[in-house]
Amino acid sequence: MNGFACSFPLPLAGLPLASPLPIPSLGVLRLLLFRSRRQAKLHICAGKLDSHQCQAGVVINQTPAEDQVSNNALTTGGAYGFEGATTSLTNELMPSSKRVTLIRHGLSTWNEQSRVQGSSNLSILTETGIKQAERCRNSLVNMTFDACFSSPISRAKSTAEILWQGKQEPLIFLDSLKEAHLFFLEGMTNADAKKQYPELYTSWREDPANFHVAGIYPIRKLWGTAREAWKEILLTPGENFLVVTHKSILRALICTALGLTPERFRAIDVNNGGISVFKFSKQGEAMLQCLNMTAHMYSDHIYNY
Repeated sequence: MNGFACSFPLPLAGLPLASPLPIPSLGVLRLLLFRSRRQAKLHICAGKLDSHQCQAGVVINQTPAEDQVSNNALTTGGAYGFEGATTSLTNELMPSSKRVTLIRHGLSTWNEQSRVQGSSNLSILTETGIKQAERCRNSLVNMTFDACFSSPISRAKSTAEILWQGKQEPLIFLDSLKEAHLFFLEGMTNADAKKQYPELYTSWREDPANFHVAGIYPIRKLWGTAREAWKEILLTPGENFLVVTHKSILRALICTALGLTPERFRAIDVNNGGISVFKFSKQGEAMLQCLNMTAHMYSDHIYNY
């Protein structure tokens, strides 16, 4: 049997010896062995006090049915029940799951002029940017948010004020949501920056993780800032949050939530007014639900998620 040794009991009493029991094939034997091992590990898992996770990859969920409904499957999607399947952004247990909606600010004057913005506060929303912010607000009319966090930089701040108009709760401004600082490139048109600082500009565009000025790496630093922002947001009381900020920090927020390194900075794009949605388990583990939704920019689309 292809080197697979196995012994079987003698035929049962009453069966004619001329008609022996058929010997299972190797594939059947392997299936029986797998099932027996699986059942054994099910019993082992079920015997634990905390049987939420099993190393065998089989989940025994002893949570009462009513808790399962109210918690709405708190752990992360396809990774349900696997310890360490994703990375916690809080490093501590939260009282409930969370949902975070991320929005990039509307079109700004320096977006329109193709200038390097960075952390500068001189770029403001254009008329188009204001309308984009209003479209974002209208598209989320059916959603309820417990709090809105924003970068204090003017183009994001103005977008957040439009989105949060009429709410009693005050906006929460976080320095950790500010855009990356790009030094003397800020305010320059992309064409001028490329002409005057070709090596530096090429590094910024083509190898942002290694772009640096005077030993400071803005994108690597942004990854640390993004982790700070996530912790501040997720540990705030409430379950449903709105976050308004800038393109580079949004990339860092999305990448850090997904466990991606600064080398993947340009692997994700977010449009002005683009909406992305994350769900978080009680353990602070992220699951990306939607990335850069823009249907509301071209129609009166209303989101329900």
